[in-house]
Amino acid sequence: MKLIMFGVDDKEVPYAKEWAEKTGNEVKIVEDQLSSANVDLVNGYDGISVLQTSKIDDPAIYAKLKQFGIKQLSTRTAGYDMFDLDLAKKNGLKITNVSIYSPRAIAEMGLTHAMYLLRKIGEFKQRMVNDADFRWSKDLVSDEIYNQTVAIVGLGHIGGATAQIYKALGARVIAVTRATSVVYAPYVDEFVDLETALKEADIITLHVPLTSSTENMFAAPQFKKMKNNALLINMARGKVVNTADLIDALKNHEIGGAGLDTLGDETTYFSKKVAPEDVPADFKELVKMPNVVVTPHVAFMTDTAVRNMVQVSLNNIVAIVEGKNVKNEVRF
Repeated sequence: MKLIMFGVDDKEVPYAKEWAEKTGNEVKIVEDQLSSANVDLVNGYDGISVLQTSKIDDPAIYAKLKQFGIKQLSTRTAGYDMFDLDLAKKNGLKITNVSIYSPRAIAEMGLTHAMYLLRKIGEFKQRMVNDADFRWSKDLVSDEIYNQTVAIVGLGHIGGATAQIYKALGARVIAVTRATSVVYAPYVDEFVDLETALKEADIITLHVPLTSSTENMFAAPQFKKMKNNALLINMARGKVVNTADLIDALKNHEIGGAGLDTLGDETTYFSKKVAPEDVPADFKELVKMPNVVVTPHVAFMTDTAVRNMVQVSLNNIVAIVEGKNVKNEVRF
């Protein structure tokens, strides 16, 4: 079987080659993301895998894939909001994702952001670097994690792993979720609604998919209900948080800080090297704040996760092409 991967970077190549050697299938690697300019490369291949944050919303792309006999689109991520599901359905394309590649990797990055903020490392760094001020200022006394109430918003695989870590560290864990999870319930002290979480949480960590109901889930009304020293951690999708409102909340001291692995406009620059003048103003403003930490959507980036993202995605393609049921097929 001949497969083609788009949006491939160096860290993925060894795992793609390893899979090809193990399975005897051919894998063509394309560094560029899938677009109308390069979709013709798919001709002659049996299946396609992508990894990109930019939208695949050009009808011509979907029509070409159908013309080339492609039966599926496989993303090497859990999120699949880059696809136009209506166009996929119209052109007979099944969608698969990698629903579980390493929940622990993302959970650990969220904790890393939270600990950085909780222990006020950004404030210490700014004073040391800018003012050569090494004093033990009383306004920089921090707290310990076991004293925190941590609200997990979205208790899927990643949210569940996050709950497990915080619970092991002694925090009080509350969760906002559509359905109580039997698997992760042992790590949750209480299931609550969002209003309760906003009121009680010292740390709110987001692990929901981007849908019409979660877009701008956290905006000015929510920030005003949070504790003034509460931390917001977003390991989900950028548009779950209204960035402009977040900046205002930080400036107005309505919340204590933010850890962001993703931003709403990240598709224009994350995973790329861009000219300084092309870096968005909101990013520039956020990274100047000592009570904010931003990473470029890399919470997933561990050896375990990257291997699983590549190889599960390729396995998904083979299964779809062979007419088998795939647990990672997106139902729409």
